[in-house]
Amino acid sequence: MNRQHYHALSENAIMIDFGKQLSIEKNARILTLAEQIANNPFLGFVESVPSYTTLTVYYNPINFHQDSFKQVCLLLDTYLTEMEENNYQSRIVTIPVCYDESFGFDLEEVASHNNLSTEQVINLHQTNEYHVFFLGFTPGFPFLGGMDARIAAPRKKIPRTNIPAGSVGIAGQQTGIYPIASPGGWQIIGRTPMSLLQIKQQPPTMLKPGDKIKFQSISKQAFLNFTSS
Repeated sequence: MNRQHYHALSENAIMIDFGKQLSIEKNARILTLAEQIANNPFLGFVESVPSYTTLTVYYNPINFHQDSFKQVCLLLDTYLTEMEENNYQSRIVTIPVCYDESFGFDLEEVASHNNLSTEQVINLHQTNEYHVFFLGFTPGFPFLGGMDARIAAPRKKIPRTNIPAGSVGIAGQQTGIYPIASPGGWQIIGRTPMSLLQIKQQPPTMLKPGDKIKFQSISKQAFLNFTSS
């Protein structure tokens, strides 16, 4: 395994770069490290933020007498040395999605782009198991890996100014879910009635990095029943 590299982002943040190649195994290693630091924090630790191939660690430099960057790097080396490989425990979460045309604004476009029927796009989208690499863009937005390349589609040239909460979209070879209504340029193929953002709960996001996601197709009536219950 290639050695990771440390980069100072500011006087209170270090980014650990695990290399450019994207993989679920590498992301699991990043999440394992983030969990280990959180469970056994060093003095001055604030938080860590995982991404596809990096982990950014925030800390309070006041807790270090001098050269806090070097001292924190040495601490991180210790965590990495003692860390069990990819020990992150994943949850499996099933998310219902209605692919009805009234919710899947771009389902026909994605199908046409890939020379498929809409039924084939739906089947391929809900067949795979997805890995939550990280949350970002808007609070609770999951960036998911593992989508079938046969339904990949480019982002829209002109983003929409408002995409409803729960919308499920495709951008390139990724799929994701909009937790809140917001602008966006992903190709929208359906919508879930589940709320991914739960502000009054802890944690406030339903999903977390490392989760495994399965999509399950539901009818429009089932969607309406879910939202009215």
